[in-house]
Amino acid sequence: MGKQRLYAGERLRALRLRLGLSQSVMAARIGISNSYLSQLEHDDRPMTPAIRQAITHAFPLNGADFEVDDEQRRTSGVRDALSDPLFAGMEVSDGAIDRLVELQPAIADRLTALHHAYRGAINRLQFVDDVISSEVGMDGRLPWEEVRDWFHLAGNYVDPIDRAAEQMAASLWHHDQVPDEGILRRLHDRHGVTVEFTSREESARLLRRYERRSRTLTLSSAMPPDSRRFALAHQLAALELEQEIAQVRDEAELRSHEARQLLSIGLANYAAGALLMPYDRFRRTARSLRHDIDRLCQHFSVSFEQACHRLSTLQRPGECGTPFFFCRVDMAGNITKRHSATRLEFARFGGACPLWIVHEAVAIPDRIVVQLAQTPDGARYVCMAKGLVKPSGTYARAPRRYAVALGCEVEHARSFVYADQLDIANEQAATPIGISCRICPRLNCDQRAFPPVDRSLSVDPDLREVVPYRIK
Repeated sequence: MGKQRLYAGERLRALRLRLGLSQSVMAARIGISNSYLSQLEHDDRPMTPAIRQAITHAFPLNGADFEVDDEQRRTSGVRDALSDPLFAGMEVSDGAIDRLVELQPAIADRLTALHHAYRGAINRLQFVDDVISSEVGMDGRLPWEEVRDWFHLAGNYVDPIDRAAEQMAASLWHHDQVPDEGILRRLHDRHGVTVEFTSREESARLLRRYERRSRTLTLSSAMPPDSRRFALAHQLAALELEQEIAQVRDEAELRSHEARQLLSIGLANYAAGALLMPYDRFRRTARSLRHDIDRLCQHFSVSFEQACHRLSTLQRPGECGTPFFFCRVDMAGNITKRHSATRLEFARFGGACPLWIVHEAVAIPDRIVVQLAQTPDGARYVCMAKGLVKPSGTYARAPRRYAVALGCEVEHARSFVYADQLDIANEQAATPIGISCRICPRLNCDQRAFPPVDRSLSVDPDLREVVPYRIK
């Protein structure tokens, strides 16, 4: 029947009071925000396995208080099923659910099983759409697609590398950041690496090159300061965490040499981000600044994209940050980076919903746009997006233009500064977005690129509306 949600607000509140802890102290102990803890105590959100694990880790003598028995599992399963938009407009009281579970447990189990089957069918449909969109089967995934999927399945958090990078940062930390001079000195003193910069002729073509024999790192002289810092951090991480990266790569069981090489690069990039933005310092600073990206960039001397990406990796067990989704979208609407620690799932191939604010952002660089969005499953998100331009260094080559998007569920709006200008309380204010046109269940969307694959169409040659067909 799958994993069931547990609503245990009364027990959680009783534990906190028994231990004499304030909400802020207990929230910090289990690695969540005050607002999230308040929602758990009021049964506005279920207690996920990750939260139960964090409570058991923080309060080992009380973890058994949150085990799920059969009656709780049934109750949670029915509540979860009836909260699906599939049952919109159907008001069922908690008392009615309790009576159903008590008097008709078999029916409660069957309702939960049917709901899981329904959600499973939706997920399988999305998988089929992904394969269709990719024009290859799963066995035909390209190396970069395989690596992208590996990071997604890993939760975009790689514990041994993250912790090792955090230890490196602690030894280099100076004046509230890891300075360039510290990285340069460590590259030279520990690894014998000399750093050089390209000539003007090379700067338009080359970004970074490392010569292993001469131990020479050459960087583009046209690099912005934050990109240069990241390139230095990448090289230091690749050398100093070589064994950790190799172990993770070898355990990934990727099928091709190219995929393993790409994963090594991706892990070194991950380590570079964790070095410049060490986990605990970055998480605490992000919370204190309400995840204001521009202020995080100033504090850690990183780029806008680097800060957004790092926020999506804060998934350390027991010390989780605010759950965000993150993605990067190019001018054609292709999602070139993606990760979600929320319920939002991105299409693995192809583009994003045309109603999503990220498309507006990519057309208007250097301006932050925000949106309150709602997906077909009823979840609402605060979305922030910004268009970025990376100069090429020459008129002969067009600059790279894309947008990055970062968002969280509305439950975390108070800790996300970009939600301040949105009417969160208004249920009608959210823009209805989908995952992929081919599987989107919305019947009245004027922005459809494709009809849904699971519905038949009605086409009337004598009738022309915005969309040239009707969905049955």
